[in-house]
Amino acid sequence: MNILDRFPVFRNKAAKSKRITEGSNVTRPGATVILTQPQRFGIGLGDYMQAIRSAENVDFTRRVRLYDIYSESLMDPHLFSVVQKRKSGVLSRKIEFRRNGIPDDKVNEQISSPWFLRFISDALDAEYWGFTLVQFYINTKGWIDYYLAPRKHIDPVLRIIKTRQEDINGESFDNYGNLLMIRGKEPLGILARTAPYVIYKRGTIGDWAQFSEIFGMPVRKYTYDAADPEALHNAMEAAREQGGGMDFFCPEGSNLEFVETGNTTGSSELYSSLVERCNAEMSKAVLGNTLTTEASETGTQALGTVHQDIEQELEEQDALSILNLLNYDMTDIFAFLGVNTKGGEFVYVEDADMEQVKTRAELLEKAVTVFGLPLDDDYLYEQLNVEKPDNYEQLKAEMEEKKKADNPFASLGQIPAGNNTQPKNRVPFFGQAPDRNGALEW
Repeated sequence: MNILDRFPVFRNKAAKSKRITEGSNVTRPGATVILTQPQRFGIGLGDYMQAIRSAENVDFTRRVRLYDIYSESLMDPHLFSVVQKRKSGVLSRKIEFRRNGIPDDKVNEQISSPWFLRFISDALDAEYWGFTLVQFYINTKGWIDYYLAPRKHIDPVLRIIKTRQEDINGESFDNYGNLLMIRGKEPLGILARTAPYVIYKRGTIGDWAQFSEIFGMPVRKYTYDAADPEALHNAMEAAREQGGGMDFFCPEGSNLEFVETGNTTGSSELYSSLVERCNAEMSKAVLGNTLTTEASETGTQALGTVHQDIEQELEEQDALSILNLLNYDMTDIFAFLGVNTKGGEFVYVEDADMEQVKTRAELLEKAVTVFGLPLDDDYLYEQLNVEKPDNYEQLKAEMEEKKKADNPFASLGQIPAGNNTQPKNRVPFFGQAPDRNGALEW
């Protein structure tokens, strides 16, 4: 049966909706968006400030230049690694759909396919880019899939899709079906905070490399007789035969001198400390700390634990935002795609640590044997992370019968099961011991 036949409420919406397509000036010129390659390198702090002003323009928001800077910023290894580190705290968790506490296999089959993990990753990127816009559809194999709209072609304020990234006008979101706009907490995203430090860091490393090239290798100085025309030629030939390096040719009577701002060791440390500071600022902007990514001379274990807790709090916020997205924002889209999520919810499956399970089992054992606390069987199954068998009632009855067979006096009330005390009416083998007046009279 067609999806539209099962959900007639979406028939009119689907009839006027269409898919977003992409192409270039050469291939598929009639596509919805005509892609343009991002600007690479040569980005300075002035470009960044101009991009921020254009993106914050109230009447005509233009984010092309800013998103080119974002794309270039993620080429920085440190920034890329801390972003992936925070995202992995959510991507490594398993999500499951349950209805009345029971997993729904039909829904879980869809979210176990590759598209779902990609979608969670793109949804988390909204925190860094400011937003994520996707369009869902059913692919030729019958699985759910989606298209990630290029952010440079999207105006999230006017809600339009631009054919070319520099256009001012475009088509309304209403002309396309099954669109999902995912917004981050900040309109421009976290990358707006980290981009300046990437620019500073790149310039510093470039100056550092030039410094190492000049002062890291010895300079060969050749002195020649200015009156001899062949002397300079012979000196240059000798330098060429000695391989690479920096050479200076000075006529006799001249002098070559390097004027430095300080000793070379101190200058090198200056470059290194500035690069480390830029990395630290990027770590704080993404993870909220620095000690979970790099060691510090003043860092302690207690301080590292505090920083780890801050990072985990951010990951918990990201994880909660994903559940809210699935349980609330995507309800209509799931219904249109033929996935029935009514009456259920998406939850995270907690993988129990074996050490925690062992400790919990020991505490429960003491609660029953030492303190005699009555505990519900279902609660024990849940706490021990053990699946309850389908024939639970039958197995329970068999265990009770086995107990009676092992202790036949338990049902008679003469020797209570698990109790070594004597019955009340039983005559003791030994006589009564004397109380306080010595031996008894015989």
